Amino acid sequence: MRRISRKKRSTPANRAIAASVALILGGGGLVAVNVYASAGEGPSGSSPPTRAQNAGSRLSTIDCPEAVNGLPEVPDGVRGEVDRELAAMDTQITDAYRQFADRKEQIARDPGLAENAVLGPLRNKRTASLDRIGIAIGRVGERPAGLESLAGCSLRADDSRPGNGDGNGDGANGGDGGDGGDGGQDDGQGQDQGQNQGQNEGQGQDPGQGQDPGQDQGQGGNGPVAADFVDIRSVQPGVDRPRQRRGASRGTFTTDCGRNENGKFNPDNVIVAPGVSNGAHHMHDYIGNQANDAFASDDDLADGATTCRNQGDRSTYYWPVLRLQNGQDEEDVNADGGGRDQNVGEIQTPSQVTLKFVGSPVGRVTAMPRFLRIITGDAKAFTNGDANANASWSCTGFEDRQLKDKYPICPEGSQVVRTFAFQNCWDGQNTDSANHRTHVAFAQRNGRCPNGFRAVPQLVQLIVYDVPPGPGFAVDSFPEQLHKPITDHGDFINVFDDRLMKKMVRCINDGRRCR
Repeated sequence: MRRISRKKRSTPANRAIAASVALILGGGGLVAVNVYASAGEGPSGSSPPTRAQNAGSRLSTIDCPEAVNGLPEVPDGVRGEVDRELAAMDTQITDAYRQFADRKEQIARDPGLAENAVLGPLRNKRTASLDRIGIAIGRVGERPAGLESLAGCSLRADDSRPGNGDGNGDGANGGDGGDGGDGGQDDGQGQDQGQNQGQNEGQGQDPGQGQDPGQDQGQGGNGPVAADFVDIRSVQPGVDRPRQRRGASRGTFTTDCGRNENGKFNPDNVIVAPGVSNGAHHMHDYIGNQANDAFASDDDLADGATTCRNQGDRSTYYWPVLRLQNGQDEEDVNADGGGRDQNVGEIQTPSQVTLKFVGSPVGRVTAMPRFLRIITGDAKAFTNGDANANASWSCTGFEDRQLKDKYPICPEGSQVVRTFAFQNCWDGQNTDSANHRTHVAFAQRNGRCPNGFRAVPQLVQLIVYDVPPGPGFAVDSFPEQLHKPITDHGDFINVFDDRLMKKMVRCINDGRRCR
C-alpha cells in the first residue's frame, strides 16, 4: 500500500541527530541500557492473567498462548502450510478482540457472556487450527502431542500503571534466539541481551495527571493509555559504556536507504506469514527493497528495486509505523492493517533513519548468508511476556536513558528515538527457522556467541521522529496488543550482493568506518 500524500514536519538539526546516534552507539556498539518505568508486572510475571470471572477487574484484551512456541521443529516441506495456519490463528484473535471490544460493557455486567460469545468460539477455532497443524507435521514426521493445550485463551486487564520502575525481566539466552535483549548491549556490540542489563529505576511521573492511568487514549479506542508514557527527564540515567577487548572487530559499515519518503507501506510480513495478505494486522514502513510484500520470493527480492544509495544493498528493512493520535484519518482508515485493525492516526515519516552494522567485541565477524531473515523484538510482547522483547525508546539529548515498556515524552526541541539492535550470532546453516528466531542469537555476556553459532555483523537501527511533545503517538500493533511500546519490533532480510557483503566484513574486521 502506498500513501499519496503526507503532511510534512520540520526536520531537526542534523547535529542533534548525529549526537543521538553517537551516544547510543557508543562509538561502534550499542550501549547497555534497558529501563522499565512501571511497577506493574509484565505478562511473564508470577501473576496469572485476569479471567472474565474476576468481575471487579478492568478487562482490556484477549490473552492467548503463542502457538509457535509450543511447536517442535517444523519440517521444511510443511513450514509454509504451518505458517499460514499460524497466521490464521492471529486473525482469529483479531476477530475475537473485535467481538470483545464491541461487547466490553455487556461483559462487565455479565461475565458469562465472555465465554459464550468470545472465548468459547475462539477456543473452538484455535483447536481446529492446531489440529490441522498437527496433521500437516504428521504427514512428514511425528505428529506433536498436546497441541490442544494451546487452544484456550483468557481475558486480562491492562496492567500498565504509573510506577517505580523495578524493571524485572527475564533475559533470553542465546540458544533461544536471544530476543530478550534490550536495545543496548554489553560491551557495545550486542552481547547478552538479557533483560537485566543496564536497568535503572525509571521513576516516571504519570503524564496523564488528573486522568485514570488506564483510560483509553488514541483514535482506535484500544490504547495507548496515559500510563504508557513517561517524561524522559524523570528517568534515571543508566548507560554502561561499551568496552572493547583485544581482537575485537571495531569497524562499522553504514548503509543509507532513506526514510520511506516514497511511502511504501503494507500490513504483510513475508518472514512470519509468507503468502498471507495482512499477516501482520498492522502497517509497516519499508526502506531498501521495494518488492517486499507477503508474496515476495527470494528471487523477487534479488531482482527488486532498492532505495539504498549503494545498489549492492537490496536488503529489506521494515518496522511498524508510528502514528500521531491527533484525530486525523490516514488513507488506510478503512483498510486492513489500518482502521480495520484499529490502527488509526497520521503516519509519521521518520526525520532520520540510521542503519549501521557493527562487529564483535571479542573477535572477527563472518559474512551473513544472503536471504538471512532476522526478527528482533516481539509484536505480541504485551500478552506473551518480555522474554523476546527488544524495544528501546528514548529522546535525542537523553540517550543515556532508554525505555522498554514506556513511550518517552520528550521536551521541546528533542525528538523520539526508536532503537533496534538485531541478533549478532548465526547458526552457520539456516537462513530461517520454524519460529523465525532459533537460527540466530545474541552473544553472551562474555561477548562470545553460544556454542554452534558464529559472529556476524550486527545491524543497529535508529529511527528518529519529530513529533509534538506529549503522549499523542503510538506504534501500530495487533489490536489486542493495545499499542504497547514493548511490542515494538524490527525485521530484516539480508539481500546484500556478495561483493558488498565482503566489503562490509573487511571494513568491520579491519577497524575501518565504511559506507
